[in-house]
Amino acid sequence: MKKLLIVLTVFATAFAFTEAFANQSNTGCGLGSVIFQGKSGLLSQTLAATTNQSTYTQYFGITSGTSNCQRFSGIASNERINIFVSENLDNLAIDIARGSGEYLSTFAVLMDVREGDRAAFYSKLQRNFSRIFTSPNVTHDEVIRNIETVLHSS
Repeated sequence: MKKLLIVLTVFATAFAFTEAFANQSNTGCGLGSVIFQGKSGLLSQTLAATTNQSTYTQYFGITSGTSNCQRFSGIASNERINIFVSENLDNLAIDIARGSGEYLSTFAVLMDVREGDRAAFYSKLQRNFSRIFTSPNVTHDEVIRNIETVLHSS
């Protein structure tokens, strides 16, 4: 009984002081972040993180873009693109250099580039070839990151 009283006292004291540590959210996304939204104290963050982990809602939220989660939209996270570029790096480089070709077309499909936008897509990659393939030893990961940078630049 004495231990329970000590634990309750510690939690009550912690709860009273935790709201003083405002503007700190380390809980990630998920159901806990929705339930405890706007609360930034230590106890609230602990409960939010515990709820996120115990209900497995972060996994769903990340893939669906719900529960205060943002769906990742970077091309580096797309496994099909990673595999394709890894297995076809040299052929893709040739197609990007000339601005057309089967490998570049397949890459555009994997990137979900609309058919009407593909000519501009091919042209942009061709114009930025040296920014994408920065050295003879460039890796497929670097190529993907470089393409992402090129596509997000004006």
